[in-house]
Amino acid sequence: MKIVKILPIAAVPLIFAACASQPPVNITPVGQSARAPTDVAMCIAKTWADKSQQPVTSQTVIAGNVAMDVLLPGQAPGGSAAMVRPAQTGTGSWVGYRSVGSTMPPPADISTCL
Repeated sequence: MKIVKILPIAAVPLIFAACASQPPVNITPVGQSARAPTDVAMCIAKTWADKSQQPVTSQTVIAGNVAMDVLLPGQAPGGSAAMVRPAQTGTGSWVGYRSVGSTMPPPADISTCL
């Protein structure tokens, strides 16, 4: 019975240690586009796939493909990605770049899709 009570208390430091060891995340604004988020995300994914000759993963962040993350080739979910969101005002898209674990600047070819 005592082991059951101690186990959850012993697990708490492990949970905090796992959260604390996450790599730093840097988000850099890239620009805005008059194009819809899905069009911009598909353009970025195609550009990166053609350039790298590797599969590129797109993650829907908001249902209905309203917002998407396009992961760099070889990145796991939550990794470095172009972040395509609806524009805050009017129509179009806002695009940012999420760099995980490094301070790598956004790839220049994101701008070609704006």
